[in-house]
Amino acid sequence: MDRTELADFLRRCRTRLAPADVGLSEGTRRRTPGLRREEVAQLASMSTDHYTRLEQARGSRPSRQMLAAVARALRLSGDERDHLFHLAGEEPPRNRPATEHVRPGLLLVLDRLTDTPAQVVSDRADILAQNAMAKALHGDASARPEAERNITWRFFTDPSGRDMFPPEDRDRSARAAVADLRATLARRPDDARLARLVRRLRAASEEFSALWDAHDVAVRRSDVKRFLHPVVGLLELDCEVLLSPEHDQRLIVYTARPGSESSGRLKLLRVVGLQDLARG
Repeated sequence: MDRTELADFLRRCRTRLAPADVGLSEGTRRRTPGLRREEVAQLASMSTDHYTRLEQARGSRPSRQMLAAVARALRLSGDERDHLFHLAGEEPPRNRPATEHVRPGLLLVLDRLTDTPAQVVSDRADILAQNAMAKALHGDASARPEAERNITWRFFTDPSGRDMFPPEDRDRSARAAVADLRATLARRPDDARLARLVRRLRAASEEFSALWDAHDVAVRRSDVKRFLHPVVGLLELDCEVLLSPEHDQRLIVYTARPGSESSGRLKLLRVVGLQDLARG
């Protein structure tokens, strides 16, 4: 691990970003260009002290998960992410059928969406990035263990994942999730991680196993979804799915029809989400 070069690289990447580039407000007057260290730490879901130590060339060796989070926070390109891993003494992710590194273009769009929930999801249904509104709607995925950031896994194994939907919508949601996962496996039959997820789901959920055996196949597309939020109540939202060029990552945006009851509740959700973020 080259601590000196790593620290210099992090500082330079941080100072080239403006708050607006990552969806943050400019705030009070800044004495130096770029983001503050605490803002990068917030975006990477890590402590400010830990990130500061990395920039001061005195931190412990960061984990691969932390390096991936910092790469997303600093909006690094694929080549820059690989360089970051090398400086930290780690081999960068290679030859994966689907990358977990969120493309800067998708993150740029995500950062601009401040008044409606949006998140980047892999075609395995792993949540890769969320804006504040998505965290307010679904919960903060980064606060959960990595294995539990998968939407399909949470739906079939964690009651809280199912409780987000009205009871009459849950069967349809279950079928859609399984059909989409089967379509992904058909595209990438050699994806060991995806195959392992399916095995774990079949072992953990009889419902999933039965639906998998039904062999329904359907790629997830734009739809209308209803969510039960514990504070604002029922939300009926248009779900737009924007695909990356390789179709392995999806930007999912939830909007309410203007003037609808859900539109008012979505505005209330924004207030609730910002209050929770301020307390955190």
